[in-house]
Amino acid sequence: MTPDLDPDRLLALAYAPTRARHALEALWRLDVTLGAVLATGTQPMVSRIRLAWWREALERLDAAPAPGEPVLQALAAAVLPAGVSGAALAGMEEGWAALLDDGPLHPEVLRVYAGKRGGLLFRLSAILLGGDAEVEPAGARWALVDLARHSSKRDDAEAAMQAAAEIPQEPALPKVLRPLAMLSLLARRDLARGGPPFERQGAPARMARLLGYRLTGR
Repeated sequence: MTPDLDPDRLLALAYAPTRARHALEALWRLDVTLGAVLATGTQPMVSRIRLAWWREALERLDAAPAPGEPVLQALAAAVLPAGVSGAALAGMEEGWAALLDDGPLHPEVLRVYAGKRGGLLFRLSAILLGGDAEVEPAGARWALVDLARHSSKRDDAEAAMQAAAEIPQEPALPKVLRPLAMLSLLARRDLARGGPPFERQGAPARMARLLGYRLTGR
């Protein structure tokens, strides 16, 4: 079963153009699925094997029909026709795999994770949305804050938040990239508020902030 998108992403998805919504949802569900490999794994080696399976399956989408796996089928139906290759999607695996290294989350691990997960996810999302902007820093920051939200180790959460805080704020994103701007806004909100503990995703004040951005663009 594919894990659900979190409330932040569900609301951001609702503001995506209809033409891109199915593709964007399929892409974001891939990210959630890769994350679930780590969240549900008890042995790093087993998680590495499972992530490698996903990388190879994504790469094969460029040359063969999708197998009977819902996430892969959705990607083949909606994302590949929009100009994102299976090889590009497979690059996200490297970001998640970086978290399987032994020991604390040192800066190099966080750099690879942030770039290959968040930066690449935002770049591919921008392609699907039809926008052209430098979205990788926003994606990297968002991924680091998301990691802090889900980390069971306080030291790792604090390291991720510190790395996120060091990323300079990007210029305003164009209107067509509003779903990504919304996620970036929430990541910056979490940084400003500090944490852990974090504001609950889906909390009324959080959703009201997104609605305000939707109406005013800031």
